[in-house]
Amino acid sequence: MTTTIVTEDEERASLLRDSANYPSGKLSKVARTFTPSPIQELSLLAQRSNAINLAEGFPDFPAPPHIKNAAVSAINFDFNQYRHVQGICDLLSRKMKDKHGLNVDPSTDIAICCGQTEAFAAAVFSIIDRGDEVVLFDPCYETYEGCITMAGGVPVYVALDPPHWTLDPDRFMKAFTSRTKAVVLNSPHNPTGKVFTRDELEIIAGACCTWDCLAITDEVYEHIAFDDEKHISLASLPNMQEKTIITSSISKTFSVTGWRIGWAIAPALIASAIRNIHVKVTDSAPAPFQEAALTALSSPPEFYQSLKIVDSKTEKLYFILSTNQKEITLWSCLPRLAFRLSLSLRAHSFYLLNFLINVHFLM
Repeated sequence: MTTTIVTEDEERASLLRDSANYPSGKLSKVARTFTPSPIQELSLLAQRSNAINLAEGFPDFPAPPHIKNAAVSAINFDFNQYRHVQGICDLLSRKMKDKHGLNVDPSTDIAICCGQTEAFAAAVFSIIDRGDEVVLFDPCYETYEGCITMAGGVPVYVALDPPHWTLDPDRFMKAFTSRTKAVVLNSPHNPTGKVFTRDELEIIAGACCTWDCLAITDEVYEHIAFDDEKHISLASLPNMQEKTIITSSISKTFSVTGWRIGWAIAPALIASAIRNIHVKVTDSAPAPFQEAALTALSSPPEFYQSLKIVDSKTEKLYFILSTNQKEITLWSCLPRLAFRLSLSLRAHSFYLLNFLINVHFLM
């Protein structure tokens, strides 16, 4: 008997051929509007080619050993079934009070989800109806638009102005209409590295109050910022806690993007809706990693402070970029968000290749 070995690329090509022959009318209208994620496509290509991956936003430092040990211990102690770890909510409640002055009821105001991505999706599905408009800052993370579209909402983009990605108040206010239901705020910001200032947050809060709309925040990078830049949660501004859904996770802070432990913090009615959607879609976040999250969220202040230190690798990267101004234009000084750097490359592919090789070997 002859055994035929099918490579991954051949299997993928076969699937694409089968898809091409399958009638698209069998797909939903929403599904037909989606295309493969460029981030995922480039990441898979980088993985196959053993190339440097500049597409995906994840830390390049390992997870702290004590957090990995906590996950292993949870698995060995058989925390491997459906589970809700209330201790996560208790820790988050205390942290929100200590850091932002917010009173969050751990029993009603927090939903544990499979990463920030699911928390964001469930937040959108809990408040957005067909035809509702949602204001987004451009550029933004690709997931936002997809979730809004699936809910039947209409994304409305407001461009941030380079080189410092500032918010134009007039342009922002003109984006609001009687159909505006929510604003999405990601600060510290992906992909620019911007940390929104208090003045900008007050403009956003003012618009939410004026138009009586909600805000969904993505705060996954809150602990990773340079220049002593302080992250301010929009929910901490006057009259904004009852209008804000905070989404975040342990992914970036603890370098565990594959663990998928995140949460949404919101007024009780909305948090309950998010929790119900989460249960219907995924039932529970990974049990052993919820247990490990207890250890992660109990980390001392020194751990969080260490994330703000500019290491030698970052300094080398910035030096390479800043000393090659003929080919690269930096759009900001050393970024305020640790692994985001804005730059404009001239169209010289050979130079770019050489640049990446230099960065790789220097680091």
